[in-house]
Amino acid sequence: MKKSLLINVIMLFICMTVNAQDYKNQSFIPEADMPDAGIYLPAPPDTASFHFDYDFRQYWWGRKMRENKERADQAKFDAYFDVDSVLVGFAPAFGMLITPEKTPETYKLICMIGMDGNHAVDRAKAKYMRKRPFAQFHEHTLQPQFEAELINNGSYPSGHTCRGWIFGLTLTELNPARGNEIMARAFEYGQSRVICGYHYQSDVDAGRLCASVGYAAVHASEAFQKQMAKAKKEIANLLGAKKK
Repeated sequence: MKKSLLINVIMLFICMTVNAQDYKNQSFIPEADMPDAGIYLPAPPDTASFHFDYDFRQYWWGRKMRENKERADQAKFDAYFDVDSVLVGFAPAFGMLITPEKTPETYKLICMIGMDGNHAVDRAKAKYMRKRPFAQFHEHTLQPQFEAELINNGSYPSGHTCRGWIFGLTLTELNPARGNEIMARAFEYGQSRVICGYHYQSDVDAGRLCASVGYAAVHASEAFQKQMAKAKKEIANLLGAKKK
């Protein structure tokens, strides 16, 4: 009986832990309710177009930036897409590190808005299936271990950039006093994709637009508003404690 009870307690704990993390795969609004970037965005620049000349020049700008070791290292780190890595990158600008242990309500908010950000770009990526610059020019990126995975994933718009920008908008709403620093970090997060060689500049620019459209759509959600209110209270309490 004791052994059976112990097993039941362990299984209950596992179920509670799994359920507590369910939000990592949830979004605030259904993907079908997210404005379709495949409709509102223009097609990416054709390689024979005047606009592609800008992309080409920015690609070489990105390669030049790799000579700056500090910036190159930042671009390498920014290649990691998981929520925790992105939050580590934002921590200095935001003023603290957001974690599931220290700031559970804020962490949940960020995880869910991240899923909405994915939905903001996915349909356009599938529609246009733009070849990535490293594949176009037959060159390696700063993070070649991701090339095999991403070579068959559309370059336009940039999902990394959308994630960085929508996180930036969310974090700015949580801590507006640090808005300049947060959005500067969000901007550089997108530029890291050009420096890495994974995206053209127009992919990055479109990713920022998708994030802004997606954030506006999510902001009208009652579920988002409730979670944002919880996160604001949590962050305000922590910031207030730091000032004392």
